[in-house]
Amino acid sequence: MTIDSVRGAPDTPELAQPDRDGTELIQLLTPEGERVEHPDYPLDLTPDEIRGLYRDLVITRRIDLEAVALTRQGELGIWASLLGQEAAQIGSGRALTANDMVFPTYREHGVAWCREVEPLNLLGLFRGVNHGGWDPAEHGFHLYTIVIGSQTLHATGYAMGIQRDGVLGTDKAGATIAYFGDGATSQGDVNESFVFASVFNAPVVFFCQNNQWAISEPLEKQSRIPLYKRAQGYGFPGLRVDGNDVFACLAVTRKALEAARTGQGPTLVEAYTYRMGAHTTTDDPTRYRLKAEEEAWKLKDPIERVKAYLVRNEMADTAFFDDLDAEAKKFATELRKACLALPDPQPLAMFENVYADKHPLMTEEQEQFAAYLASFEGPVVSEGAAS
Repeated sequence: MTIDSVRGAPDTPELAQPDRDGTELIQLLTPEGERVEHPDYPLDLTPDEIRGLYRDLVITRRIDLEAVALTRQGELGIWASLLGQEAAQIGSGRALTANDMVFPTYREHGVAWCREVEPLNLLGLFRGVNHGGWDPAEHGFHLYTIVIGSQTLHATGYAMGIQRDGVLGTDKAGATIAYFGDGATSQGDVNESFVFASVFNAPVVFFCQNNQWAISEPLEKQSRIPLYKRAQGYGFPGLRVDGNDVFACLAVTRKALEAARTGQGPTLVEAYTYRMGAHTTTDDPTRYRLKAEEEAWKLKDPIERVKAYLVRNEMADTAFFDDLDAEAKKFATELRKACLALPDPQPLAMFENVYADKHPLMTEEQEQFAAYLASFEGPVVSEGAAS
């Protein structure tokens, strides 16, 4: 089922690979790095653009690996890894225009990269020294959302605002895109946002990264049908794309966003992918999933398939890959140094910018905490004096 077929356009033959449950999986680049065409999702990229996508994938993964290492060394409080999901994020992220607004979860480091959010700000958030540190309006990228699924309501409300600005169908048109995982589809907020988006025909794309596991809960305990099919029950189109195929994610998201910007309403995109690492660095996936499953998904690695395509079509040589590896290593080294140099905030700063006006309870808590901190500033009594 395609976007056009749900909206009433004539059906066209499907060339995509079926998934193991018989569901169509839109794919433009196979795991072996072979290009395939799809009549509904044409994609014409120059060699420079393909090399650019490959660079995005490599740098994003390197940032992620560095953040995991920093967490293991006690320099970050926690980190939500995107390992294995790079293609879903880079493909969809590069489909965005300047007028679009992103509403992420806490894992969209690749989309943040596409929106030119400084990676150091992401690390600062998880290090506990800032609340995000970037301007959502400047980057078209909202602050990370920890509460599961709540960003879908924010994205829908923002989209309804765009709709009421009367810019849809013009060169000033924008759309919103809400990112969430398969587990979030069980949350009431997500389903409520589907209702609002459908009824008001809001210009929003719901981008579900189905990485197969909602922490330790497998997909089969989340839904008895493919997730993208839920959209049909709400009255708007849904589709499943190979989430490890950066070409397909780019083409599908680009078309869904364009439909939203031209007043055709919402779309649910299910990016079928896999979380290669832990849910967060506090999680141990070996307790609930088999190693064989991870090994099978390694064969579908999003970066390796683009590399295979570049090599097969003589679009990149050994020097290109070596230079990029060196660039990624240097980037990670500088990011690490900058992260370790981030100044710690003053303890009482946690009470600032919480409410617009003073709040009696918070003022009382602030005074109590200030007194507690001050108790450590008095003279130290030696053991001899005490005796």
